[in-house]
Amino acid sequence: MLSCKHITTVQDMTAEDIAKILDTAESFIEVSERTIKKLPTLRGRTIINLFLEPSTRTRTSFEIAAKRLSADAINMTGSASATVKGESLRDTAKTLSAMACDLVVVRHAYAGAAQILAECMDSHVVNGGDGKHQHPTQALLDLFTMRTHLGRLAGLKVGIIGDIAHSRVAGSLIPALRLMGASVVVVAPPTLMPSRPDVLGAEVSYSLDEVLPDLDVAYMLRIQSERSDRMPFPSLREYARFYGLNSARLASMKPEAIVMHPGPINRGVEISSAVADSPRAVILDQVTAGVAVRMAVMYLLLGGVDVESAS
Repeated sequence: MLSCKHITTVQDMTAEDIAKILDTAESFIEVSERTIKKLPTLRGRTIINLFLEPSTRTRTSFEIAAKRLSADAINMTGSASATVKGESLRDTAKTLSAMACDLVVVRHAYAGAAQILAECMDSHVVNGGDGKHQHPTQALLDLFTMRTHLGRLAGLKVGIIGDIAHSRVAGSLIPALRLMGASVVVVAPPTLMPSRPDVLGAEVSYSLDEVLPDLDVAYMLRIQSERSDRMPFPSLREYARFYGLNSARLASMKPEAIVMHPGPINRGVEISSAVADSPRAVILDQVTAGVAVRMAVMYLLLGGVDVESAS
């Protein structure tokens, strides 16, 4: 039902694939509003969530998505897998493949982990985030949220602000937006930009105040201190002063512009509480969209029964 067998990167998908996923997700949003949040579309299918890096939102979202489609969802963490005994990722993949699972969602601290599984397994593989590389379903749910609130993707101007150098969210969202006809500007201090920001395919700016009035979406990123050896700026207070989104900066944006964040939020650093809790922030809508979009990904990869007849 999609042109790709796996979703390890955004580049695996065509613009038509992305549009199909977003359209299908719209039909699943209603399921979350029901008293009984269940469809029989993937009954009898087995989905393994192989999360070898800590996660709350992504892992829970994939698990809920699988269960709402009636699939058998099995969660595996790093401490509960044989990787702690020294088993290689390839051997783990072959072991899971021998158990005839249908789809594996993998999250790993190292870039390329999802691709390794895709090369070793007969089942479908979805990347739940690999190192500083990509997080394609996060990009999909972000596109869904933008389209829902702004009515389109083509022609939007999206600013991604913050820790660009260490962000797999930026790594997947930039190509996804460009594929769907939006333009992107990345904004950060030089120490939080990659060494060659031009290869991202986005406009580059070092001044948040200059770009904010032109944006339809301000997408704020968390400082990924766990992926850096030392603080890349003098203090959090100074970072917030120049790159934090506060009420005054929000007032400089277009009235219809929205604020997004992949979570978790560092309040008072990249975004103030007043902005995070304002009607312009659609952060919780992103979380809601995550379940519907991941349901759509599973449904389309595994060829579930027709949504209308299932409901």
